[in-house]
Amino acid sequence: MFTEPPSQGSVQGGRRRQVKGIGEIAVEIGESDLPPRQEDESYADYAYRVLCDELIVLDIKPGEPLNDDLISRRLGVGRTPIREAMKRLESDHLVVAYPRRGTFAAGVDITDLAEISEIRQLLEPAASARAARMASPRTRQELKEFAREVEQILASRQSQRDLMRLDMRVHRTIYRATGSRHMEDVLIRYDNLATRIWSLVLEKLPPVSEHIAQHIELLERISDGEADEAARLTTKHVSDFENLIRGVL
Repeated sequence: MFTEPPSQGSVQGGRRRQVKGIGEIAVEIGESDLPPRQEDESYADYAYRVLCDELIVLDIKPGEPLNDDLISRRLGVGRTPIREAMKRLESDHLVVAYPRRGTFAAGVDITDLAEISEIRQLLEPAASARAARMASPRTRQELKEFAREVEQILASRQSQRDLMRLDMRVHRTIYRATGSRHMEDVLIRYDNLATRIWSLVLEKLPPVSEHIAQHIELLERISDGEADEAARLTTKHVSDFENLIRGVL
């Protein structure tokens, strides 16, 4: 059950520090391991990127209210870009806005797993196959180099959360390699929803390094232009992900 948005003491992810708010009342604002804003990135895009990440990994908890003013001060971004970012997050089903009540982080419903997985089973293999067919020579070389990077990362000791972020990075690299902005946008939306479920049960899962290692061969098959094999490996990866989550429910 959602509650009314709290006053200035609400924190939207990150570490906390005491500052003076309206009326010189001490309030807490999340401080930072914030990523820097890119030179070509608008303030709205930057706010969207930061908040999206915090919502996906549940740094902003399901049901937590999002206060425009606090977020604006924490990110160093005006309230108009924050509102623009909120609209995008709402369309991504990551936040829910209620008239006269405010905006809240969307809940995570485990029962959505089957539907999300069904959609991903249709779209993800198609994306991998398209990337294998459409990627430029430069992109193919980058994918091959990324496969080696993933292999090196997995050889070192990584936390479950680091592995989850690596998985997200691989998926987004493949989506971008499709050359289709529309496909990329849809796939990111459903991967975000799947990753929120993953975040919810992350501490209950066994080490997921073997699951992430599946990406090495997948990236190689895409870089080599093997569309059918890339689609097959992706189908298995998405299916294994669903089984992994169900195994701890």
